[in-house]
Amino acid sequence: MVGEKSAVPSLAELLREDVGCVFERDPAARSRLEVMLTYPGVHAVLLHRIAHRLWCAGHRLSARVLSAFARWLTNVDIHPGATVGRRFFIDHGAGVVIGETAEIGDDVTLYHGVTLGGTSWNKVKRHPTLGNGVLIGAGAKILGPITLGDQVRVGANSVVIKDVPAYCTVVGIPGKIVQPKSSRRIDPHGIDLDHHLIPDPVGKAVQCLLDRIETLEDELVKRRIDSHHECTQCEGEAVCREPAEVES
Repeated sequence: MVGEKSAVPSLAELLREDVGCVFERDPAARSRLEVMLTYPGVHAVLLHRIAHRLWCAGHRLSARVLSAFARWLTNVDIHPGATVGRRFFIDHGAGVVIGETAEIGDDVTLYHGVTLGGTSWNKVKRHPTLGNGVLIGAGAKILGPITLGDQVRVGANSVVIKDVPAYCTVVGIPGKIVQPKSSRRIDPHGIDLDHHLIPDPVGKAVQCLLDRIETLEDELVKRRIDSHHECTQCEGEAVCREPAEVES
């Protein structure tokens, strides 16, 4: 989880880590120069780190101006008050919004369209806290002062409004845990990018209904056969026949 740092790393060190982690999570990256020149997610994170230091030093207006410039340049809106850990990667860097009191751990990955939003107008902790190694799929919304534990995965377009334990997978609106830690494949490198390999609870429910319908239909056919067999063997055979057949 987000914890206290014994020493504040330099911006140069953080930049090296932010650029280096791209090669672990994006196979399209070919060189450091390419990443530094063409990746808006990297630009947004670097500018946020500068704005955050201005914010913490009390230069609030300067921090907000730099943040606004970063939003104009990258289409990523990160409030300078948000706390961001090391090796933070925003893939594609489009439409991401991170609120003022959000706290993000180390080795976190966000895809485009992700929102770490608040649910209150009060000046309190109102944005999410993400643990280490969290991965959030495209378009997902994490709302309120909730906590996502280490290595949590959130499926694309999910809306999460409750705490999620470590190593779980969440999908849906509202988000539900569909894969606990016991069934997760843990990557030896600590970063699990297989966010497409998640259970489909809706598909599973539909398949269960189809299986149930098939079972009921088979049972209904069997009952009809048994009923016809009993009817032809009963003593009052003439009563069970069709009226036309009885009259003849």
